[in-house]
Amino acid sequence: MAATSDELASAEKMRAYIAALAVHVAGDFPFLGSAQITQLEAALAKGGADPLQEAQLRYSLGTNLLRVGRTEDSLRELEACHALLAQHAGGVRPAFEPRLEYEIGVACMRLAENRNCIANCNGDSCVFPIRGGGVHVDRAASERAVGWFERALATSKPGSVEHNSALWLLNVAQMTLDAWPDAVPVPLRLPERAIRPPSDFPRFPDVANATGVAGFNLAGGAAAEDYDGDGWTDLVISDWDPRSELHYYRNRGDGTFEDRTKGSGLEGLSGALNIAQADYDGDGRTDLFLPRGAWWNEHGKIQPSLIRNLGGGHWVDVSYAAGIAEPGYPSQTGAFADYDLDGDLDLFKGNEGSPVNPAPSQLFRNRGDGTFEDVAAAAGVVNNRYAKGAVWGDFDGDRHPDLYVSNLGGFNRLYRNRGDGTFEDIATKLKVAGPIDSFAAWFWDYDNDGALDLYVTTYKQADYYRLAPVVASVLGLPHDAESAALYRNDGKGGFENRASAAGLSPIALPMGANFGELDNDGYPDFYLGTGYPGYDGLVPNVMFRNRGGQTFEDVSAAGGFGNLQKGHGVLFADFDNDGDQDVFEEVGGAFPGDGFRNLLFSNPGFDGHWLRVTVRGVQSNRGGIGTRIKATIAERGAQRAIYRTVGTGGSFGANPLTQHLGLGDAKSLETLEVYWPKTNTTQTFRGVPLDAHVEITEGDPTWRLVREGRTKLREDEQ
Repeated sequence: MAATSDELASAEKMRAYIAALAVHVAGDFPFLGSAQITQLEAALAKGGADPLQEAQLRYSLGTNLLRVGRTEDSLRELEACHALLAQHAGGVRPAFEPRLEYEIGVACMRLAENRNCIANCNGDSCVFPIRGGGVHVDRAASERAVGWFERALATSKPGSVEHNSALWLLNVAQMTLDAWPDAVPVPLRLPERAIRPPSDFPRFPDVANATGVAGFNLAGGAAAEDYDGDGWTDLVISDWDPRSELHYYRNRGDGTFEDRTKGSGLEGLSGALNIAQADYDGDGRTDLFLPRGAWWNEHGKIQPSLIRNLGGGHWVDVSYAAGIAEPGYPSQTGAFADYDLDGDLDLFKGNEGSPVNPAPSQLFRNRGDGTFEDVAAAAGVVNNRYAKGAVWGDFDGDRHPDLYVSNLGGFNRLYRNRGDGTFEDIATKLKVAGPIDSFAAWFWDYDNDGALDLYVTTYKQADYYRLAPVVASVLGLPHDAESAALYRNDGKGGFENRASAAGLSPIALPMGANFGELDNDGYPDFYLGTGYPGYDGLVPNVMFRNRGGQTFEDVSAAGGFGNLQKGHGVLFADFDNDGDQDVFEEVGGAFPGDGFRNLLFSNPGFDGHWLRVTVRGVQSNRGGIGTRIKATIAERGAQRAIYRTVGTGGSFGANPLTQHLGLGDAKSLETLEVYWPKTNTTQTFRGVPLDAHVEITEGDPTWRLVREGRTKLREDEQ
């Protein structure tokens, strides 16, 4: 279906809006602007400051230069600041002095990354523990960093946040020089068990360069789907800088991708930290939603985009025509569901509100004619908190999708759907209101008992040394960070936090996050994209393997997932149609100088069987979001059930809507059941083969085998 004249006008209006925004961010915009550099350079050029005032100016200039990527200039100013303070030891000392040596070391590390991990990038670059191709060829900057971290350690108290942060980065710096562990004194050495925990898990090679999706970007979102209907899963990637572009990577079907952004209709529509997706208009094609303004507070009152998929790799921005563009509020999370069970998809947009910058969340009810109305106030879901994640799931099994909102710095919400268009917040009642500093979240059935559980990440806030609780967690030292929550559904309407018992207590500081299937055992695994805006946020991304629905194993080091760069949009998808899910991550920091390339981990394959299921709604929403799937298998002389709910996974990254079910050691698939909440009906299918992709259409008593090509993702030549 071609775009209407109203839609084309809507798209041009949004492009003009984003173009004007792109000009604005170059000034004093949070994270991205450079106006302060001009002011500081002018103040220094003017002269007349006493030595301590000059040191303050040079410190501020150095930290701002690092943010915009002028790393060597930053080091010059920071080291000049250090020299000034050394020459003038008396008098009142500036507040930044105790952390100056640490910050110089951090700037040296970024210079080392620029010269090695970026300039000479390979699949081992920045992967923790650093080894092989990740060892730096240009050693000078890392050697400088070692010296500064040793100074910072010598002047800080063991066990303090300053000391732990410098200790971590000293170990990382020595790894880049291939000098770990011998070059690190034993009292300062990270334990081997924390670096390389024993595991027989295979390595997933990073094939982003070889397949053509590496790119280079700041923080952003990612979504995967067969957008052009050719049977191969494609990618769309965003960057939160409005001066950047969305990227549409079309899967060629030969293990590689091509950037088909030009001419797609996506040009000029970036500036989004996240991407949500769904077929909101029921035409059989998956559309995109881009929330904007995240973290920018009063500067973040920016309009979002709803982008309709026209088919064939073409889109049109319909935000104004659909009625969702105005007013603009800062946001990074949106989630689709048919909350009123009328057969079309509605959209919840979680906004970042605070007492000084109110931003009520919005619930856009789909009118069924391509337009939406905000009914959040009437429904009781305005939230009025700093939303960082939003997910739908029918936790109580009453057919009506409920809504969980993860709020940073405040209690989370569990809005139970009353079934009459209104909701009640029962998070405190059910003891799922924490963690207080939370971020990504999702509903899932991690233990395959048929009841939706809830996972909520934690994101410790601090002005400086945010790395410290991660290090303390590794070293077994006390810290003040909250652990993530794994709320197991008891099947009776309540939850129990099982995070500690499941091995999920370690602190990781995740941002992007999602779940999927690594080993085809039927139990969902998950990946955390870690970090924070500061350049010292070199925290390994973390992959957890589900061990039978009871515990989780950290396979980050063994699998090669522990990249130290800042992870954002995460998704699981079978890009080569070979029966196992690969893992994609959009990577890059918040500041203009902290860009990095994306990661695509190719699944080496496991012995388990699998099934891919695509559902097509007729009375229900076309993409089947919220539909429940149950596969009963015969395995080792017994029957086992595997459950999935159709959706895109977690709140920061969007999986394809086709569901991938690992079937383990199944001898046969006894039954496949599909439950449609709108009509309260269950379809049961028999004779469905193992290791296949099937399509189920609502009301059709037969299943259809989807025949598709297979390949292998291209790998770098060794």
